[in-house]
This record gives sequence, C-alpha cells and structure tokens, in this order.
Amino acid sequence: MRILDIREKTVSIASPIANAYIDFSKMTCSVVAVITDVVRDGKPVIGYGFNSNGRYGQGALMRERFLPRLAEAAPDSLIDQDNDNLDPFAIWKTLMTNEKPGGHGERSVAVGTLDMAVWDAVAKIAGKPLYRLLADRYRDGQADDKVWVYAAGGYYYPGKDDAQLQAEMRSYRDRGYKVVKMKIGGASLDVDLRRIESVLEIVGDGQNLAVDANGRFDLETGLAYAEALKPYNLFWYEEVGDPLDYALQAELSKHYELPMATGENLFSHQDARNLLRHGGMRPDRDYLQFDCALSYGLVEYLRTLEVLDQNGWSSRRIVPHGGHQMSLNIAAGLHLGGNESYPDVFKPFGGFADGIAVENGYVGLPDVPGVGFEAKSELIALMRTLTEDVTLASIKAA
Repeated sequence: MRILDIREKTVSIASPIANAYIDFSKMTCSVVAVITDVVRDGKPVIGYGFNSNGRYGQGALMRERFLPRLAEAAPDSLIDQDNDNLDPFAIWKTLMTNEKPGGHGERSVAVGTLDMAVWDAVAKIAGKPLYRLLADRYRDGQADDKVWVYAAGGYYYPGKDDAQLQAEMRSYRDRGYKVVKMKIGGASLDVDLRRIESVLEIVGDGQNLAVDANGRFDLETGLAYAEALKPYNLFWYEEVGDPLDYALQAELSKHYELPMATGENLFSHQDARNLLRHGGMRPDRDYLQFDCALSYGLVEYLRTLEVLDQNGWSSRRIVPHGGHQMSLNIAAGLHLGGNESYPDVFKPFGGFADGIAVENGYVGLPDVPGVGFEAKSELIALMRTLTEDVTLASIKAA
C-alpha cells in the first residue's frame, strides 16, 4: 500500500460578493487528489480535498515544500500497520518536518487541504463514511446521524437592496434552514440595523438570525454595534474584531451578555488555547468556529478538541466555518454542535450531498465511503478532472 501521486489544481471561486473586510472577486482555492495503489470495488482509491473559502489556493506551498517531503519519505513510514491503511498522523508529521513552531498562516491551509484528501482516502480504504470511521475510532462507535446547520449568506453585493436580501433569506427558510446568517460591518450602523430588521421580518425571532462582522471592528465600533444589537436577541454576534485581538474579545464579553462566535481565522490548537485563556469566551453560551481545512486538517483538529476539553468546553460548542462536507463529517463523527452551510455561494464546494434535504435545520450524511464527495455530482466532476488518466490498468502498472 502506498501513495502513487498527489496532484493539485488551483480553481476560481470568484464572485462579486463581499463581506466587511474583503471581496471575493479574485478568490481561488486548491483542489488536491491523493492517488493510492489500493483498489476497492474494482476502482483505484483516490482521496480528494480542497481548502475553505476566504484563503486562496496553496499550490505553490504544496509543490515547493510539502509534496516533496512525502515523495522522499519511505512508503512504509506512511502506513498504519494496525489498521492496514494509510496513517494520517505519520503523513502529517512528514508534511511538517523542518517547520518551525508558530506562524500559523498559509501553511496551515496547505497542510489542511492535503490532510482532507488523506482522510478521504483512509475512509475509502476502510470502506466507511468518514464520520462513521471517526466515531468508531474516537467516540466508541457513537455518531450523530444528522447535524444542525445554518445558512450563511447575506453578503454585500452591488445593487443588492433590502428586498433582495429578504428574498435570499426567505429562500433559505423555504429550503429547511431555521437559522440564517448575514454580514454586517460593510455599511454604516444605521444601514446595517435596517438590513437586520428587514431580515427579521422574514425569519421572525432574533434567535433565527446570526450576524458576522468578519473581524472588521475596533473596540469602540464593536461596542456600539453590541449595544444596538442587544434588543434583537440574536443567535450570535460573530468575529467582531481582529481574530488575534483577544483583549478586544474579552472586553466585549463584559458588555454583551448574549452569545458570540469566533475562531474561523485561528489555525492551530495553540491559537485556540490562547483564545480560551485570554479572549473572555464563555463555555455556557459562546461558539467556536475553527475550520479543519484551514487549520492543518483533522490531525490538528483532534488536538484542538483536547484543548477544549482541558479548558472545560464541550465539543458541542464548536460549529465550524467552511460549509463543506469535511466539517460535516467531523461534526457527526466527533459530536460537534453543528456546521455552517453555503446554499448559494462558493459553488460547487459549498453545500452537501445531492438529494439530502435540510429538514428543520438538520441535514443527514450520505452512506458512501470517504468524505462523501462522490455523492455531490457537480463537485466530484470538478475533482475528477485531476485524475482523468488514472485507471485500474495504470494503477496495476505503477
């Protein structure tokens, strides 16, 4: 058993939408394929992965540093002998050889993308959906058969008025979502409050609406929004200031007693630990949004879960950023609190398996080996462009 090849392609997920901090007019992501010599059901096992939106494609880093390390490693050193499978922990260790501690930035995205593809291959070799494999290994076989999800949207868009914003949110509710999320901070406070009130006309109670400032505010602005938001009793107030400004987050928690959320731009268990130590986050009401695809992958995510447990946090307080199937599998297999969903943006990477509807805010997972990419036709069609020449005959000849 060995990895024969790893391929990467940078693809565009550009669109004219914007949040309070960036626009997505030039956004890209990496798609990777881990090709193995294992055959299941008469087909070569290939693991696929991609990075979440908001961070660009990582092909250069992969080709310059990470892929050569795997190519130079002894094949047997990457095998989990006990499970007769690839060893994602050994692979991760090889990827991170000669990397200094700290500096959890773009390299965490490159490694996280590769890690996703490795776990997809591992689950396919085991013949199980990834969430079932994770539950078997780490949760005594107990998996959630459905996951709570919310619909993320409400982006700023040229010419988008309140009526269009309302129509967008109405469509999410019609598709089975209960909680929706919208962007704030890209307009003035009075305009954002008007937008919020227009959405509340559609979703009703404030507990059906979360808002996201994408790290835009200084403390003064964050507090001004906090005071204005209190009467709405929103589901959460997300990423108010810079993700590493723990003092701002801690001060905000003294003035805003309702739930807050942050963490999508923290990329390691060390950063997660600092947030819990210094950010004033409250385990009885707040949410953490660490995204495995951006934060060194599932191998590192397991360490982050250990940090949460050591600090008195339940894994149910994690609702990952990214809106993709990898996080959905982790949520179901490792008992997280839910998952973000992108019903209409970042296609084909956002959203879940074809034919599985959201019902009363919950979504199920397909019963197919791996992450489940093969159950999402538009996405797997794109991924397979990396491996069109891979056949059973080519695997046998390798």
